[in-house]
Amino acid sequence: MKRLIVLVTAFAFVFGVGAASWAAEKTLATQKTKDVVVTLKSEAGQWKQGKNSFVLEFTSAKDQQPVDAGKVSLSTSMTMTGMAPMIAGATLSPDKAPGRYVGTIEFPDTGTRQVTVTWEGPAGNGSTKFSVPVR
Repeated sequence: MKRLIVLVTAFAFVFGVGAASWAAEKTLATQKTKDVVVTLKSEAGQWKQGKNSFVLEFTSAKDQQPVDAGKVSLSTSMTMTGMAPMIAGATLSPDKAPGRYVGTIEFPDTGTRQVTVTWEGPAGNGSTKFSVPVR
């Protein structure tokens, strides 16, 4: 019986805790602007063609503590010669943790996107831009 408990515990650890570590978020981009650091993360560590889930985190540049950014938006654009820019907006909502927002965005094709993040809230108003490839 003791051996069975040990085996079940080992199995739960490997497939429970091990699976949780596979789901760890990876950083796609980090941008410091004024006193705020904006970090874009996803489970895959990259954006791909199709629907993507991601997390935006806002932290203080001074002490790395979460910052309440209030109303947050994320949009992307990609310019192509002879065509209008391809624009995509994300759906964002506050997560349970302060300074953390979960979102989804969909891309019809691959290519490098110019990402614009804006916020209006207790941490002040701000915006930042950075590039992220869609593979």
